[in-house]
Amino acid sequence: MDSHTIMYGVFGDPVRHSKSPVMLNRAFEEAGINAAYAAFHILPGRLKDAVAGIRALQFRGVNVTIPHKLEVMEYLDEIDEDARIIGAVNTIVNEDGKLTGFNTDGIGYVRSLKEETGIQLKGRKVLMLGAGGAARGVGYALAKEGAEHIYIANRTESKARELADSMSSFASVSGLGLDEVGKVASEAALIVNNTSLGMHPNVNEVPMDTSLIGPDTVASDLIYNPRITRFLREAKERGAVIHSGLGMFIYQGAYAFEYWTGRPAPIAAMREAVERSFEETSH
Repeated sequence: MDSHTIMYGVFGDPVRHSKSPVMLNRAFEEAGINAAYAAFHILPGRLKDAVAGIRALQFRGVNVTIPHKLEVMEYLDEIDEDARIIGAVNTIVNEDGKLTGFNTDGIGYVRSLKEETGIQLKGRKVLMLGAGGAARGVGYALAKEGAEHIYIANRTESKARELADSMSSFASVSGLGLDEVGKVASEAALIVNNTSLGMHPNVNEVPMDTSLIGPDTVASDLIYNPRITRFLREAKERGAVIHSGLGMFIYQGAYAFEYWTGRPAPIAAMREAVERSFEETSH
């Protein structure tokens, strides 16, 4: 770092577990860009001040993570159309004090899903487990890829129906209870876990009865710690193609890097940096 270093960061609460600094500092290094990226713990009630700080300190860009992705939209000058439809922002670009919000979660998810599994989504059905924060962005990106119908299954059925209603402007969607998964699992070309079930440290939890997963299905998990969840492990045992959340995490960061720098992201180096940091923390 010197007096020409361009600053970036991630705003979250909690944020100390984030792998974004490891990944994006490696990306800047690989691309030969004089930049630094740090994690900032932004407490409730302090987000507006933090966003003003982006302008005042002339940060070029910031990622936004849980729980700030919705509230942050109030403090930006412009919101990209996709982010507006999704209703959440995870990436901010600062152009001379004008802050624009983007959402790279859904596009990052689909880019990694297609690259790692080769799945063609046009005219196919998708089953999404969970109606939480990530579901809408992922659902929007899948709909844009031409998915014929999206089933959203959630423990609280009313929440699934609510999300389905709110997505009906851009997709053919229906909401159901988790107890109805058995009726639709065989129709789905893709089953996505949007819940936190199976995430470290509760690694034995699964979001559905995995015996319902057929061998011609792609099973996908947004969780990337552990790298292969029990849900994915059991799906693979049943002959399904599996896709871990690590790809989505890397590609949402890659899109952010591309928005900030206008250059292609060094994906292989970013993946290697994240994988290495997992190995170091597990020892």
